[in-house]
Amino acid sequence: MAEQFDDEKLEAAVRDLAGPPRTPPTFVPTPSGRYNTSYFVDGWARPMVLRVAPPDDPLFHLFYEYRMMRQEPGIHAIVRERKAAPVAEVIGHAAAHPALGRDAIVMERLSGGAISDRPLTKVMFRDVLRQVGECLARTHAITGEAYGYVGPHRPMEPQKEWDAAFRIMWNRLLDDIERCGGYSPQEASMMRTHLDRRMKHFRHRPAPSLLHMDVWAENIMCDDEGKLTGLIDWDRGLWGDPEIEFAVLDYCGTSEEPFWEGYGKARDSSLEARIRHGFYLLYELQKYIFIRKVRNGSAKGAVAYRRQSLEMAAELFG
Repeated sequence: MAEQFDDEKLEAAVRDLAGPPRTPPTFVPTPSGRYNTSYFVDGWARPMVLRVAPPDDPLFHLFYEYRMMRQEPGIHAIVRERKAAPVAEVIGHAAAHPALGRDAIVMERLSGGAISDRPLTKVMFRDVLRQVGECLARTHAITGEAYGYVGPHRPMEPQKEWDAAFRIMWNRLLDDIERCGGYSPQEASMMRTHLDRRMKHFRHRPAPSLLHMDVWAENIMCDDEGKLTGLIDWDRGLWGDPEIEFAVLDYCGTSEEPFWEGYGKARDSSLEARIRHGFYLLYELQKYIFIRKVRNGSAKGAVAYRRQSLEMAAELFG
């Protein structure tokens, strides 16, 4: 989804958010990042990253993505205060910056690079996953007062119980998929019914933990020695059941044995947990029906994810 912005507009935004440059500024697109448009920024007192949000059109985003960058500074502050994970200092941010016509955020540039781009040995890779597990254990120990996407972008009303929050999340996601034609009304209704019939399994009262919800290779940074230097892209942050984070990790291939060694706690393997896991995995999988069709313009890709989602639901729930 990366866009191109004129350097003069980029400089105007960074000047407003981080002060004037010391030397002629440069803006180099980052190699990763598929939702926001991001740049390595030089010319200021320290290396920085500028992230620019996509167009401010609610029809272009999943319900929880619309203006989600606005919650990132607050999440960074919480994680940094608790020393839960290596997270960049936010230097400045703005909603709908006039030079760009977009939300924008400037933060320090962390050392190292995404593990997707680094030549790690098998031992180093395992050690990075272990460190990620340690960081997510500390992050999940941070709890809030309500459940759901509760940041300043306000995609939903905060809920007092997790089952109520997840039901809203599930149905709002299905609304988006049905709206774009990814599911027929009958298929969306069937998916809603699957959850309605199994809501009792979601009343297990987890604490409202802080969840990253997007920990994969492009968002995990390390140095040449395999030391974890950053977890990035917290804008999808959610307060809820850590089990839904585990499903995302499963989908992204992050929840390997070294991760669990670092996390230090075994996941629930009860029947109820396995039922929840099915829904959580589908929550992650189904979003790509919308993403492929609306943002990527790939009807074929959307159909493939639709078929995979319906087949998974039939296998799990009959």
